[in-house]
Amino acid sequence: MKISELLSSDKLSLSFEVFPPKTESNYDSVKHATEEIAKLHPSFMSVTYGAGGGTSKYTLDIAKNIKEQYGVPSLAHLTCVSSTKETVRARIEDIKAAGIQNVMALRGDIPRGLEDADRSAWDYKHAVELVRELAECGADFCIGGACYPEIHPESRSQREDILYLKEKVDAGCSFLTTQMFFDNNLLYNFLYKIREYGITVPVIPGIMPITNGNQVERAVKLSGSFVPQRFKSLVDKFGTSPAAMKQAGIAYATDQIIDLFANGISHVHVYSMNKPDVAKAILDNLSDILG
Repeated sequence: MKISELLSSDKLSLSFEVFPPKTESNYDSVKHATEEIAKLHPSFMSVTYGAGGGTSKYTLDIAKNIKEQYGVPSLAHLTCVSSTKETVRARIEDIKAAGIQNVMALRGDIPRGLEDADRSAWDYKHAVELVRELAECGADFCIGGACYPEIHPESRSQREDILYLKEKVDAGCSFLTTQMFFDNNLLYNFLYKIREYGITVPVIPGIMPITNGNQVERAVKLSGSFVPQRFKSLVDKFGTSPAAMKQAGIAYATDQIIDLFANGISHVHVYSMNKPDVAKAILDNLSDILG
């Protein structure tokens, strides 16, 4: 099933993100974790893609298993930065062969060591180029794109960021998923702004439950997310106690999701980090709300 079809419903729902193993040696443990999340019957599951395509085979294996064995629609991530057209086209053919209908088109992080490289000769410099490739390949994919409620770390202004986002949507994105954020007001303001620019596709908020105090610094560094004082106080109080921090982080994420539902958002994507217990705890907190 295409995610665009799922998003056409007003029924409240959650989806979860998982990541593939980096090596074959831990494939079975990662596969088991993703299966435990699939057993929770989320509306769909997304499977990330390692830097430079290093986990491309595992991404498709996990996505296909989720779809075929558990009946959960899957969304396979695909990145293009520093890749050649031949490589990307081969991976698109692999996605077709796996029967995956939904693709998340991302530029991806610049591979380590290439941060200062001359990118002028690269086949893909921006995600919009991958979106066009997917839209024109004849597979009728449901294409997703990423967006930043605050601002992309490499953008000079939010206006510039939104203009690039509009370009991606016009190229073929059927929906957008946000980078993590910890203050819902940032999302509400963002939605208001992008609608003014004519971006009308569904936007799925992405929520990351921070269950370990050490996650905070890394998460903020990767996303550039604003951390409200309320959340800082939570980490200051509970960050040194793993059990307490896990419970507090799940509670904070649950509160964000409830507020989103209450304000007209019908679908939320949870960055569950291959943690079935975290995914289940959030679903349990929302059991009567989700119905």
